[in-house]
Amino acid sequence: MPAFAAVRVNAFHAYRIVFNKYNKSKNLMKLLIYTDLDDSLLDHETYSFRESKPALDIIRERKIPLIFVTSKTRTEVEQLQNEMGFSDPFIVENGAAVYFPLDYMGFSINNGSRQQGYTVIRLGAEYAGIRRFVESVKDRFKICGFGDMEPGYISKVAGLSEGQAIMAKQREFSEPFVIKDESLMSKLVDMAESEGFKITRGGRFFHLTGNSQDKGRAIKITTEIYSENMNEKFISIGIGDSPNDISMLKRVNIPVLIPHADGSYEDLHVNHLRRALLPGSKGWNQIMIEILSHTFQEHLYE
Repeated sequence: MPAFAAVRVNAFHAYRIVFNKYNKSKNLMKLLIYTDLDDSLLDHETYSFRESKPALDIIRERKIPLIFVTSKTRTEVEQLQNEMGFSDPFIVENGAAVYFPLDYMGFSINNGSRQQGYTVIRLGAEYAGIRRFVESVKDRFKICGFGDMEPGYISKVAGLSEGQAIMAKQREFSEPFVIKDESLMSKLVDMAESEGFKITRGGRFFHLTGNSQDKGRAIKITTEIYSENMNEKFISIGIGDSPNDISMLKRVNIPVLIPHADGSYEDLHVNHLRRALLPGSKGWNQIMIEILSHTFQEHLYE
C-alpha cells in the first residue's frame, strides 16, 4: 500500500473511533471547529483563505460553528469573518478572551460582560500591565513589541498591509514581540512568570500574555457554553501549526497539526494527533474535507 494511502486509512480509522463513540447515543452528530488562522486557515505568505474556500463553503452550508482561535486582535478577526461570511464566536490573542455575538442563538452566558455588540468572557491580563512589563525589560533583553513598532515596520516584518498592521497593533490583552538574542529567552521567561505573565511562541513572533490564559482554557469554556445551551454533546475539531496551539489541540476530540511552509511539523506531543499533508490553507482544506466527508458519510468535494 502506498504511504499516502496508508496515512488516509489510519486517519479514517481514527475518525471512526471518535464518531462511533458519540453516535451510540445520538443520531445526528454536532460538530464544533476550532481553528488557528495564520499558517493554518490562512496562507503563510499571502494571508489568503482562497485555498480553504471549498471546505469553508461546506462548513457554512452545514451551519457548523467555525470558531477562530488566534493571536490576532478583535478588529482583525471581525474583518476576516466579514470577508468569509461567518458570524460565530471567536477567541482572540491566544485565549485572552472569548467573544460571543450578543443574543447568539439565544444562548444564556454566565460570567460574561456586554461590550460593543458582544458578550465577552475575559481570561487575559490588561494590555496596560503587559506594556509596563515590556517597558521594564526591553532594554536589558533587547526586545521590541508591537507597542514599540510603527505600522510600516510591522507590515514589513509580518507581510501585512499597512491597514492590517494598524489593526494588529490594536492589542487588548497581549504583546507580540521579537528578541535580538534568543539565548536570553529563558531568563526573560522566568522574569515574566515572576510578574504573573508567560511567553509563548507563535509562527512569526513571541507572545507575552497573562499566565491564566491559553487557547485550551478558552475552548473548554466555549464548548461548555454550546453544550449547556443546546443540551448536546459536541465533537470538537482543532487545527493549528505552532507551539501556542498545543493547549487547543489537547482540548479537542480531533486534533490536527498543519505542517510549516517547508513541509516540517512542529514537535508537539498530543494524543491522537492527525497531521495534514500540505501546509497552510491547502492542507487545512484537504484535511477538513476528509474529516467532514467521513462525518456526513458523503463524498463532499472532488
